[in-house]
Amino acid sequence: RQEFATLTRQAGSMRTQTVTFAFPHSTYITRASDRVRKVLSQVLTVVACVLFCTHVASATDIIVLKSSDIAAYNQAITGFKATLPSGIVLSEYDLQGDLEKGRKLARKIRASDPALVFAVGLKAAKAAQLEIVDIPVVYAMVLDPAKYGFNTPNMTGILMEVPMERQLAVIRALLPRLTRVGTLYDPSKTASLIEEAKRLLKPQGSEFVPIPIDSERDVPGALRGLLPSIDALWLVPDSSVLTDESLRFILNTALEEHVPVIGFSREFARSGALLCLSVNYSDIGRQAGQLTLRILDGHVSLPAKPLPPDRIELSLNRKTAKFLDIDIPRDLEEKADELY
Repeated sequence: RQEFATLTRQAGSMRTQTVTFAFPHSTYITRASDRVRKVLSQVLTVVACVLFCTHVASATDIIVLKSSDIAAYNQAITGFKATLPSGIVLSEYDLQGDLEKGRKLARKIRASDPALVFAVGLKAAKAAQLEIVDIPVVYAMVLDPAKYGFNTPNMTGILMEVPMERQLAVIRALLPRLTRVGTLYDPSKTASLIEEAKRLLKPQGSEFVPIPIDSERDVPGALRGLLPSIDALWLVPDSSVLTDESLRFILNTALEEHVPVIGFSREFARSGALLCLSVNYSDIGRQAGQLTLRILDGHVSLPAKPLPPDRIELSLNRKTAKFLDIDIPRDLEEKADELY
Protein backbone atom coordinates (compact mmCIF):
# COMPACT_ATOMS: atom_id res chain seq x y z
CA ARG A 1 0.00 0.00 0.00
CA GLN A 2 1.25 3.51 -0.81
CA GLU A 3 0.48 6.74 1.00
CA PHE A 4 0.30 10.03 -0.97
CA ALA A 5 0.86 13.64 -0.05
CA THR A 6 -0.17 16.52 -2.29
CA LEU A 7 1.54 19.85 -2.30
CA THR A 8 -0.16 22.79 -3.95
CA ARG A 9 1.88 25.85 -4.81
CA GLN A 10 0.87 29.25 -6.08
CA ALA A 11 3.06 30.07 -9.10
CA GLY A 12 2.62 33.74 -9.75
CA SER A 13 -0.78 35.17 -10.55
CA MET A 14 -1.25 33.41 -13.91
CA ARG A 15 -1.56 29.71 -13.00
CA THR A 16 -1.51 27.18 -10.26
CA GLN A 17 0.78 24.16 -10.52
CA THR A 18 0.02 21.07 -8.54
CA VAL A 19 2.87 18.70 -7.82
CA THR A 20 2.20 15.28 -6.33
CA PHE A 21 4.86 13.25 -4.53
CA ALA A 22 4.41 9.54 -3.93
CA PHE A 23 5.96 7.91 -0.81
CA PRO A 24 6.27 4.18 -0.51
CA HIS A 25 5.50 2.50 2.89
CA SER A 26 8.42 3.68 5.08
CA THR A 27 10.15 1.51 7.70
CA TYR A 28 11.41 4.79 9.18
CA ILE A 29 7.86 5.87 10.07
CA THR A 30 7.10 2.47 11.57
CA ARG A 31 10.23 2.56 13.70
CA ALA A 32 9.52 6.12 14.82
CA SER A 33 6.01 5.12 15.80
CA ASP A 34 7.35 2.15 17.76
CA ARG A 35 9.78 4.44 19.58
CA VAL A 36 6.96 6.83 20.52
CA ARG A 37 4.86 3.98 21.85
CA LYS A 38 7.85 2.63 23.81
CA VAL A 39 8.65 6.02 25.34
CA LEU A 40 4.97 6.58 26.20
CA SER A 41 4.83 3.17 27.87
CA GLN A 42 7.94 3.98 29.90
CA VAL A 43 6.50 7.33 30.99
CA LEU A 44 3.22 5.74 32.07
CA THR A 45 5.13 3.08 34.00
CA VAL A 46 7.17 5.72 35.81
CA VAL A 47 4.02 7.71 36.66
CA ALA A 48 2.30 4.58 37.97
CA CYS A 49 5.34 3.71 40.10
CA VAL A 50 5.47 7.23 41.51
CA LEU A 51 1.79 7.16 42.41
CA PHE A 52 2.04 3.69 43.92
CA CYS A 53 5.17 4.51 45.90
CA THR A 54 3.61 7.74 47.14
CA HIS A 55 0.58 5.79 48.34
CA VAL A 56 2.75 3.27 50.15
CA ALA A 57 4.90 5.95 51.72
CA SER A 58 1.84 7.86 52.91
CA ALA A 59 0.35 4.84 54.63
CA THR A 60 0.97 5.09 58.39
CA ASP A 61 0.89 2.19 60.79
CA ILE A 62 -0.62 2.77 64.23
CA ILE A 63 -0.91 0.03 66.84
CA VAL A 64 -3.76 0.01 69.38
CA LEU A 65 -2.81 -1.83 72.58
CA LYS A 66 -5.66 -2.27 75.07
CA SER A 67 -5.57 -3.65 78.58
CA SER A 68 -8.70 -5.78 78.20
CA ASP A 69 -11.88 -6.09 76.19
CA ILE A 70 -14.28 -3.95 78.21
CA ALA A 71 -16.89 -1.45 77.09
CA ALA A 72 -15.11 1.67 78.41
CA TYR A 73 -11.89 0.87 76.54
CA ASN A 74 -13.74 -0.04 73.36
CA GLN A 75 -15.65 3.25 73.46
CA ALA A 76 -12.35 5.13 73.70
CA ILE A 77 -10.92 3.13 70.78
CA THR A 78 -14.01 3.85 68.68
CA GLY A 79 -13.60 7.57 69.34
CA PHE A 80 -9.90 7.32 68.48
CA LYS A 81 -10.55 5.58 65.15
CA ALA A 82 -13.20 8.12 64.18
CA THR A 83 -10.63 10.93 64.03
CA LEU A 84 -8.09 9.18 61.80
CA PRO A 85 -7.94 9.62 58.01
CA SER A 86 -8.39 6.67 55.68
CA GLY A 87 -4.66 6.39 54.94
CA ILE A 88 -3.91 5.18 58.46
CA VAL A 89 -3.35 1.43 58.87
CA LEU A 90 -4.54 0.24 62.30
CA SER A 91 -3.76 -2.97 64.12
CA GLU A 92 -5.25 -3.84 67.52
CA TYR A 93 -3.91 -6.08 70.29
CA ASP A 94 -5.58 -7.15 73.55
CA LEU A 95 -3.58 -7.88 76.72
CA GLN A 96 -6.59 -9.69 78.20
CA GLY A 97 -5.65 -8.21 81.57
CA ASP A 98 -2.21 -9.86 81.59
CA LEU A 99 0.74 -7.47 81.97
CA GLU A 100 3.32 -10.12 81.05
CA LYS A 101 1.43 -10.90 77.87
CA GLY A 102 1.33 -7.16 77.27
CA ARG A 103 5.10 -6.89 77.57
CA LYS A 104 5.57 -9.66 75.01
CA LEU A 105 3.16 -7.95 72.65
CA ALA A 106 4.91 -4.62 73.22
CA ARG A 107 8.26 -6.15 72.25
CA LYS A 108 6.75 -7.45 69.02
CA ILE A 109 5.16 -4.08 68.37
CA ARG A 110 8.47 -2.31 68.84
CA ALA A 111 10.13 -4.70 66.38
CA SER A 112 7.47 -3.89 63.77
CA ASP A 113 8.38 -0.18 64.06
CA PRO A 114 4.95 1.49 63.79
CA ALA A 115 4.58 5.25 63.60
CA LEU A 116 2.80 5.41 66.98
CA VAL A 117 1.21 3.25 69.70
CA PHE A 118 -2.15 4.08 71.30
CA ALA A 119 -2.21 2.42 74.75
CA VAL A 120 -5.65 2.09 76.34
CA GLY A 121 -5.84 1.35 80.05
CA LEU A 122 -3.27 1.09 82.83
CA LYS A 123 -1.72 -2.27 81.93
CA ALA A 124 -1.40 -1.42 78.25
CA ALA A 125 0.29 1.88 79.12
CA LYS A 126 2.58 0.11 81.60
CA ALA A 127 3.59 -2.53 79.04
CA ALA A 128 4.33 0.21 76.51
CA GLN A 129 6.34 2.17 79.07
CA LEU A 130 8.49 -0.86 79.94
CA GLU A 131 9.13 -2.15 76.42
CA ILE A 132 8.67 0.70 73.92
CA VAL A 133 11.18 3.49 74.41
CA ASP A 134 11.80 4.88 70.93
CA ILE A 135 8.31 5.03 69.38
CA PRO A 136 5.69 7.68 70.32
CA VAL A 137 3.10 6.36 72.77
CA VAL A 138 -0.23 8.10 73.44
CA TYR A 139 -2.16 6.68 76.40
CA ALA A 140 -5.75 7.07 77.56
CA MET A 141 -8.14 5.66 80.17
CA VAL A 142 -5.50 5.81 82.92
CA LEU A 143 -6.24 7.36 86.31
CA ASP A 144 -3.35 9.37 87.82
CA PRO A 145 -0.70 8.49 85.19
CA ALA A 146 1.99 10.46 87.04
CA LYS A 147 1.75 7.94 89.88
CA TYR A 148 2.89 5.20 87.49
CA GLY A 149 5.72 7.21 85.96
CA PHE A 150 4.11 7.69 82.55
CA ASN A 151 6.30 10.70 81.88
CA THR A 152 9.04 9.13 79.78
CA PRO A 153 10.23 11.20 76.79
CA ASN A 154 8.22 9.21 74.25
CA MET A 155 4.91 9.17 76.18
CA THR A 156 2.01 11.54 76.51
CA GLY A 157 -1.74 11.14 76.74
CA ILE A 158 -5.17 12.36 77.72
CA LEU A 159 -6.04 12.62 81.41
CA MET A 160 -9.28 11.25 82.82
CA GLU A 161 -9.43 13.58 85.80
CA VAL A 162 -11.67 16.62 85.59
CA PRO A 163 -9.51 19.66 86.36
CA MET A 164 -9.99 20.69 89.97
CA GLU A 165 -10.70 24.31 89.10
CA ARG A 166 -13.61 23.31 86.86
CA GLN A 167 -15.03 21.04 89.53
CA LEU A 168 -14.92 23.74 92.18
CA ALA A 169 -16.49 26.32 89.86
CA VAL A 170 -19.52 24.07 89.22
CA ILE A 171 -19.80 23.07 92.89
CA ARG A 172 -19.77 26.72 93.91
CA ALA A 173 -22.45 27.56 91.32
CA LEU A 174 -24.74 24.86 92.73
CA LEU A 175 -23.87 25.31 96.43
CA PRO A 176 -22.93 28.99 96.88
CA ARG A 177 -23.14 28.84 100.69
CA LEU A 178 -20.79 25.88 100.95
CA THR A 179 -18.29 26.31 103.81
CA ARG A 180 -17.06 22.82 104.76
CA VAL A 181 -16.29 20.07 102.23
CA GLY A 182 -15.30 16.62 103.40
CA THR A 183 -13.82 13.54 101.75
CA LEU A 184 -12.41 10.12 102.50
CA TYR A 185 -9.11 9.08 100.94
CA ASP A 186 -6.21 6.66 101.11
CA PRO A 187 -2.95 8.65 101.52
CA SER A 188 -1.05 6.01 99.57
CA LYS A 189 -3.27 6.56 96.50
CA THR A 190 -4.72 10.06 96.31
CA ALA A 191 -2.60 12.26 98.57
CA SER A 192 -1.55 14.56 95.71
CA LEU A 193 -5.19 15.11 94.73
CA ILE A 194 -6.10 16.03 98.28
CA GLU A 195 -3.24 18.50 98.55
CA GLU A 196 -4.36 20.23 95.36
CA ALA A 197 -7.92 20.49 96.68
CA LYS A 198 -6.66 22.06 99.90
CA ARG A 199 -4.65 24.61 97.96
CA LEU A 200 -7.59 25.62 95.75
CA LEU A 201 -10.31 25.66 98.42
CA LYS A 202 -8.45 27.80 100.93
CA PRO A 203 -8.61 31.10 98.94
CA GLN A 204 -12.35 30.55 98.38
CA GLY A 205 -13.08 30.62 102.08
CA SER A 206 -14.11 26.96 102.23
CA GLU A 207 -12.65 24.54 104.70
CA PHE A 208 -11.56 21.16 103.42
CA VAL A 209 -11.91 18.20 105.77
CA PRO A 210 -10.11 15.12 104.40
CA ILE A 211 -10.25 11.94 106.50
CA PRO A 212 -7.56 9.35 105.75
CA ILE A 213 -8.35 5.65 105.72
CA ASP A 214 -6.30 2.52 105.07
CA SER A 215 -8.90 0.24 103.49
CA GLU A 216 -12.56 -0.20 102.65
CA ARG A 217 -13.17 -1.56 106.17
CA ASP A 218 -12.50 1.91 107.60
CA VAL A 219 -15.18 3.60 105.49
CA PRO A 220 -18.29 3.15 107.70
CA GLY A 221 -16.76 4.55 110.89
CA ALA A 222 -14.89 7.36 109.14
CA LEU A 223 -18.00 8.40 107.19
CA ARG A 224 -20.28 8.50 110.23
CA GLY A 225 -17.76 10.64 112.04
CA LEU A 226 -17.33 13.02 109.11
CA LEU A 227 -20.89 13.69 107.89
CA PRO A 228 -22.19 15.73 110.89
CA SER A 229 -19.42 18.29 110.43
CA ILE A 230 -19.60 19.03 106.69
CA ASP A 231 -21.91 20.69 104.14
CA ALA A 232 -21.05 18.38 101.23
CA LEU A 233 -19.21 15.10 100.65
CA TRP A 234 -16.81 15.09 97.73
CA LEU A 235 -15.88 11.67 96.33
CA VAL A 236 -12.46 11.20 94.75
CA PRO A 237 -11.40 8.28 92.51
CA ASP A 238 -9.82 6.22 95.29
CA SER A 239 -10.13 2.43 95.08
CA SER A 240 -9.63 2.00 98.83
CA VAL A 241 -12.72 4.12 99.49
CA LEU A 242 -15.02 3.23 96.62
CA THR A 243 -16.24 -0.24 95.80
CA ASP A 244 -19.67 -1.39 94.65
CA GLU A 245 -20.72 -2.07 98.25
CA SER A 246 -19.12 0.98 99.86
CA LEU A 247 -20.60 3.33 97.25
CA ARG A 248 -24.15 2.26 98.05
CA PHE A 249 -23.43 2.68 101.75
CA ILE A 250 -21.89 6.14 101.27
CA LEU A 251 -24.76 7.46 99.14
CA ASN A 252 -27.49 6.12 101.42
CA THR A 253 -25.81 7.29 104.62
CA ALA A 254 -25.11 10.77 103.25
CA LEU A 255 -28.74 11.19 102.17
CA GLU A 256 -29.94 10.10 105.60
CA GLU A 257 -27.77 12.86 107.07
CA HIS A 258 -29.00 15.36 104.44
CA VAL A 259 -25.49 15.86 103.08
CA PRO A 260 -25.20 16.25 99.27
CA VAL A 261 -22.67 14.02 97.51
CA ILE A 262 -20.48 15.24 94.67
CA GLY A 263 -19.04 12.52 92.44
CA PHE A 264 -17.10 11.86 89.26
CA SER A 265 -19.33 9.46 87.34
CA ARG A 266 -22.83 9.76 85.90
CA GLU A 267 -23.56 6.41 87.56
CA PHE A 268 -23.14 8.12 90.94
CA ALA A 269 -25.74 10.74 89.98
CA ARG A 270 -28.08 8.03 88.75
CA SER A 271 -27.68 6.32 92.14
CA GLY A 272 -28.41 9.43 94.20
CA ALA A 273 -25.43 11.82 94.16
CA LEU A 274 -26.50 15.44 93.69
CA LEU A 275 -23.83 16.44 91.19
CA CYS A 276 -21.28 14.59 89.09
CA LEU A 277 -18.65 15.83 86.69
CA SER A 278 -17.22 13.15 84.45
CA VAL A 279 -15.56 12.42 81.13
CA ASN A 280 -17.05 10.65 78.13
CA TYR A 281 -14.90 7.71 77.07
CA SER A 282 -15.53 8.24 73.36
CA ASP A 283 -14.50 11.89 73.76
CA ILE A 284 -11.29 10.81 75.48
CA GLY A 285 -10.50 8.56 72.51
CA ARG A 286 -11.38 11.30 70.03
CA GLN A 287 -9.05 13.73 71.79
CA ALA A 288 -6.30 11.10 71.81
CA GLY A 289 -6.79 10.68 68.06
CA GLN A 290 -6.44 14.42 67.51
CA LEU A 291 -3.27 14.47 69.61
CA THR A 292 -1.92 11.52 67.58
CA LEU A 293 -2.41 13.37 64.31
CA ARG A 294 -0.64 16.46 65.68
CA ILE A 295 2.30 14.30 66.75
CA LEU A 296 2.52 12.57 63.37
CA ASP A 297 2.23 15.90 61.54
CA GLY A 298 5.04 17.37 63.63
CA HIS A 299 2.85 19.98 65.33
CA VAL A 300 3.43 18.42 68.76
CA SER A 301 6.91 17.33 69.80
CA LEU A 302 7.65 14.78 72.50
CA PRO A 303 8.18 14.92 75.40
CA ALA A 304 4.87 16.66 76.07
CA LYS A 305 2.65 16.93 79.15
CA PRO A 306 -0.60 14.96 79.11
CA LEU A 307 -3.67 17.00 78.24
CA PRO A 308 -6.76 17.45 80.42
CA PRO A 309 -10.07 16.36 78.88
CA ASP A 310 -11.46 19.12 76.69
CA ARG A 311 -15.10 18.15 77.26
CA ILE A 312 -16.71 17.53 80.65
CA GLU A 313 -20.14 15.97 81.18
CA LEU A 314 -22.40 17.36 83.90
CA SER A 315 -24.96 15.11 85.59
CA LEU A 316 -27.56 16.37 88.09
CA ASN A 317 -30.09 14.51 90.19
CA ARG A 318 -33.19 16.69 90.58
CA LYS A 319 -34.88 14.20 92.90
CA THR A 320 -31.95 14.41 95.31
CA ALA A 321 -31.97 18.20 95.06
CA LYS A 322 -35.66 18.29 95.93
CA PHE A 323 -35.13 15.90 98.86
CA LEU A 324 -32.29 18.08 100.18
CA ASP A 325 -34.23 21.31 99.50
CA ILE A 326 -31.56 22.59 97.08
CA ASP A 327 -32.51 24.82 94.16
CA ILE A 328 -30.64 24.04 90.96
CA PRO A 329 -29.92 27.26 89.01
CA ARG A 330 -31.66 27.28 85.64
CA ASP A 331 -28.48 27.99 83.67
CA LEU A 332 -26.72 25.06 85.34
CA GLU A 333 -29.63 22.75 84.64
CA GLU A 334 -29.63 23.79 80.98
CA LYS A 335 -25.94 22.88 80.74
CA ALA A 336 -26.47 19.39 82.17
CA ASP A 337 -25.81 16.42 79.93
CA GLU A 338 -27.82 14.10 82.17
CA LEU A 339 -30.75 14.87 84.47
CA TYR A 340 -32.21 12.32 86.87
